[in-house]
Amino acid sequence: MKLFMHERGLGLLLPLVALLSLLGATGCGKDSSGQTPGAGAPPPSEVVVKTLVSADIPLDLEYVGQVSGSREVQVRARVGGILLRRAYEEGAKVRQGDLLFEIDPEPLKATLEQAKGALGQSEARLASAKRNLDRMKKLRQADVISQKDIDDAQTEYEAATADVRTAQGKVREAGLNLSYTRVEAPITGITSKETKSEGSLIGNTADSSLLTTINRIDPVYVNFSIPGAESMKFRKDRAEGRIVFPKGGDFEVRLLLSDGTEYPHSGRINFMDTQVDAQTGVVKARAELPNPSGDILPGQFVRAKLLGAVLKQAMTVPQGAVLRTQQGPMVWVVNAKDTVEPRPVTLGATLGNNYLLETGVNSGERVIVEGVIKVRPGAPVRPRDIDQPATPAQSAPSGQNGAGGQGGKTQAPAGKTG
Repeated sequence: MKLFMHERGLGLLLPLVALLSLLGATGCGKDSSGQTPGAGAPPPSEVVVKTLVSADIPLDLEYVGQVSGSREVQVRARVGGILLRRAYEEGAKVRQGDLLFEIDPEPLKATLEQAKGALGQSEARLASAKRNLDRMKKLRQADVISQKDIDDAQTEYEAATADVRTAQGKVREAGLNLSYTRVEAPITGITSKETKSEGSLIGNTADSSLLTTINRIDPVYVNFSIPGAESMKFRKDRAEGRIVFPKGGDFEVRLLLSDGTEYPHSGRINFMDTQVDAQTGVVKARAELPNPSGDILPGQFVRAKLLGAVLKQAMTVPQGAVLRTQQGPMVWVVNAKDTVEPRPVTLGATLGNNYLLETGVNSGERVIVEGVIKVRPGAPVRPRDIDQPATPAQSAPSGQNGAGGQGGKTQAPAGKTG
């Protein structure tokens, strides 16, 4: 019985030893990394890099602005009365001196006639006082009357002269009021909608005298605001020499319209406030631009671009190269050994598709702009400059058979000799 069990155990053990020998032989064909001998490690990933270099960078400042007329005048009635007619087309261009409205002149014509009548009476009294004074002077020379009599005559003459002057003033006032019944354009510009219709009773008070408004739209003003904190940073950077403004702050101003097109004319800043608004925390500014064709109108919103400022020896990094992490923004830098290392950075203003780079990368270092998801810290890469064309696709690695080929070599076509 023991011999039988021994022979049976041996029969089970021999196949197991053979299986382990086979597995051992198979394992010896690979190295510790699991790669077949002769097959190399995966090639480094190709990434696109950009070499960051310090340089003077034009700084285009952009703000939301609103257009207004260079002159905006309220047209008001200077005398009361019934509004007879409107002599202009609403929204049309008018020239200085054009008739806009006409107020009923008849009551003021009557007032003028009354003033002229009062002037005539005053002039008659003056003439009588003059004749009386002349007689008194002759009688005084003949020593017929006293000095008091001639003084009284002189006083009467002077009072009559003053009455005439008062009456003349009344006549001029009545004449002016009569002329004010013709409401004329005080400036050349574009009219607005009328506020009082024909037949309305017009007063000469602030509440009832407004008839319309006129805007001069050539040139136009663009009003915009600079945040107080940004203005303070500009002053600090300017004092430290990091930013240079145009001489005298003479920025060139360009406009972007609401449809994204650029307004063809440029202008200049003609006002910059010297204090921060206490309620809004901004610094108010205004630019003046020509508008010969009337392409932009008062009330229109635009984006005002201020050109002329320069950042001295600054660097920018493409937005696609920046990763946002919990610790802040970072970029991947390719060092001299073509390996990757993460680098936290400090970003400044947005300049187009780039960020202004404050700290984190030195001038001359390479930053990955494409392929950031394929890298990890310390990994080797194959960098390609962003200005260089892409390399052609790599051939199949050695040791892999192509279709119908051996050892990575393709087989010659049938019917042809190698």
